[in-house]
Amino acid sequence: MKIRDVQPGDGREMAELFYNTVHRVNARDYTPQQLAVWATGKMDLEQWEQSFQGHCALVAEDETGILGFGNIHPDGYLDRLYVRWDCQGQGIARALCDRLEGAVSGPVTTHASITARPFFEARGYRVVRQQQVERQGVALTNFVMEKPVTEIG
Repeated sequence: MKIRDVQPGDGREMAELFYNTVHRVNARDYTPQQLAVWATGKMDLEQWEQSFQGHCALVAEDETGILGFGNIHPDGYLDRLYVRWDCQGQGIARALCDRLEGAVSGPVTTHASITARPFFEARGYRVVRQQQVERQGVALTNFVMEKPVTEIG
């Protein structure tokens, strides 16, 4: 496995990974209706690719393709971290997160799903608050989490 910067043209594979991971992995914590509004399968690929520009955005890949991806904003907001549904538990998220956290100098915050919360807690993040995010009239629970500077690295 190697980690590299997101490149133009990665969008379609990343969007498919996102959709399949949400619908397969997060299904243990969210209802079918919640999954349907979280990952609709109808994405503007140009806009999706543009959303990764201007900050640290990485993919993990091997000979089979993209295994995971993530991005972090310069202010320390870890926006996305997804690992292919059939590659969970192999250290891919850890490797991506190590690199993403290392790209900023201050504390890191994220909005973690119910499914991802234990991963982030194991990395030293603490729950700041639970929140409900509404998408298309459907409420999704997630957690605002923060990792202090002293915990980075």
